[in-house]
Amino acid sequence: MAGLRVEEPAPVRTATLWAALATGVLSMLLLGEGLAVNLLLVAIPAALAAYFAAQDAGRLPRAWTLVWGIGGLALLAVPALRDADWPSFLAVVTAIALGSLALHGGRRWPAVLLGPIGLFNALVTGPIWGWQGLRERSGGARGRVGPVLRALAVTAVLLLVFGALFAGADAAFADLLGDLVPDASVSGGPWRVLLLALGVVGALAAAHTAASPVQWDRVEVPEGRARGRVEWALPLIVLTVLFAAFNAVQLAVLFGGYDAVLKETGQTYAEYARQGFWQLLMVTLLTLLVIVFALRWAPREGARDRTLVRAVLGTLCALALVVVASAVRRMDMYVEAYGLTRLRVSVVAVELWLGLVIVLIMAAGVWGARWLPRAVAASAAAGVLAFGLLSPDGLIAERNVQRYEDTGRFDLAYARDLSADAVPALDKLKEPLRSCALRSIADDLANDPGPWYATSWGEARARDILRDRPLSKDANWDVCSRVGDDVTYR
Repeated sequence: MAGLRVEEPAPVRTATLWAALATGVLSMLLLGEGLAVNLLLVAIPAALAAYFAAQDAGRLPRAWTLVWGIGGLALLAVPALRDADWPSFLAVVTAIALGSLALHGGRRWPAVLLGPIGLFNALVTGPIWGWQGLRERSGGARGRVGPVLRALAVTAVLLLVFGALFAGADAAFADLLGDLVPDASVSGGPWRVLLLALGVVGALAAAHTAASPVQWDRVEVPEGRARGRVEWALPLIVLTVLFAAFNAVQLAVLFGGYDAVLKETGQTYAEYARQGFWQLLMVTLLTLLVIVFALRWAPREGARDRTLVRAVLGTLCALALVVVASAVRRMDMYVEAYGLTRLRVSVVAVELWLGLVIVLIMAAGVWGARWLPRAVAASAAAGVLAFGLLSPDGLIAERNVQRYEDTGRFDLAYARDLSADAVPALDKLKEPLRSCALRSIADDLANDPGPWYATSWGEARARDILRDRPLSKDANWDVCSRVGDDVTYR
């Protein structure tokens, strides 16, 4: 990996060290009680540390660097908005991947796929680089470091003494101070120290990567051996004919032939949908894999070969889009019968994204593929961001409440496992079903609320709703035990 670096980073600058220290302090104070807007607050000084280091190394931010950086920070807003853990986790992981792209740069597939490896490697080299810079500064500037440390100590003492006196003099000010100032109790000392260290190390790793990135675009991926036209095209043409035959049946069903098909098969709508969705999802994935290998082994001797490749793969991609539409329609049928769940909404989102990737591949066949790796990465990040902002748990609750209003059927057990993001939708139910559905969520929220920086907007909104409309006391265990999937009252 050392051979892929342009040069070793210059000595760390003072602004970078201060930004890394700010990252560590904010991590220590804000990250010990959950993730919400605090994660975004910690990421800002870490981004500044990387910016200062890149600036010192002569690296100017480019358009794609800003896209990746702003996109990563936007993804960190998902935990601040949503109470559900699963979209927040996906957003954080994607934000790390985008941060790696912003730090390393690059436009080819190795840069998109291997970037995080360089970032994790910097977790070792970054702190060493920072420590060396700190020793150089402290050794030659003891006269400047001492006054700064004394000023910080005096400031801390003044804030502690006068803050305690003002809090004791006025209860309202004490409450305000308790809401604004993080808890820094001694009981969590070791955990806080660990968070401080992790924050500093993470910021220095990002800064070191920005100052001396790994040039993943230098990784040479050898081209596959070009095949003859017949050897290459015959299997793909046969596969295309198979796709066309399947899609002909799907189009017939799509335009009103469900009753005939179901009559012949003896299946219900739900059985028909469940039988085919997972197979069609696998077909989409395998089609992308076939396209990758087909491009690697495609004949490329002249214009006729390029025309052949575009015609065959373009047709296959177009037919694959019909498969995507069929898979999404089957899942919609299944949801109509059994309701929406986290697994179902997730796989539909993945299927739609795979369809978008196929469209991007078709566009690359017309306008060239240099932009394709970054476009695929950007589409994945945009999809994860949209997924989090749309609130999957809220969407699931809304769809299932609508299903209950249409059919009188409601999966109460599943609704109880949703997060606080589902409260606005479940609040629309009539009693006693409303209170039965919200009981578990209300019990989770009944605990002492966390500080403002560790409380998501979804959780805060749910608390407001439950405070304004308390649960019915009549919705006890006996009543709720009789409410299940076959409820018919409205």
